Amino acid sequence: MQAIKSKNTKIEELLAKALRESGFRYRRNNSKIFGKPDFTFRKLKIAIFCDSEYFHGKDWETEKERIKTNTAFWQKKIEGNIARDKLVNETLSKNGWKVIRFWGNDIKKKLEFCVQLISNEVENKRIEILRVKKKD
Repeated sequence: MQAIKSKNTKIEELLAKALRESGFRYRRNNSKIFGKPDFTFRKLKIAIFCDSEYFHGKDWETEKERIKTNTAFWQKKIEGNIARDKLVNETLSKNGWKVIRFWGNDIKKKLEFCVQLISNEVENKRIEILRVKKKD
């Protein structure tokens, strides 16, 4: 457990590099935002999370049977992570944030798609902000 990173993981670094190369400016691991997203665009209220498949329970119902050692601990831990992720999503959404979550393998195998999805959301939020300003 001690060797497991909570920030600056390989998948985060991959996405960070791609976002920088695309010209995006963002904040990393902002503790002022509920859930401490991996990347935030604060003015646009976009929070991005990079989740590993194992620790965040991708396909959990089928995968939980594969855990053979310390089963009770890991099942409780991962189910807690799933519940926390859900709470973070709901809380941020209620507060007007757009939450984007990527699985690690999606970042590794479909990096351009992930960056394009973020780019689309940034553009949509900018347009939304301009519309609101025009109304005022």
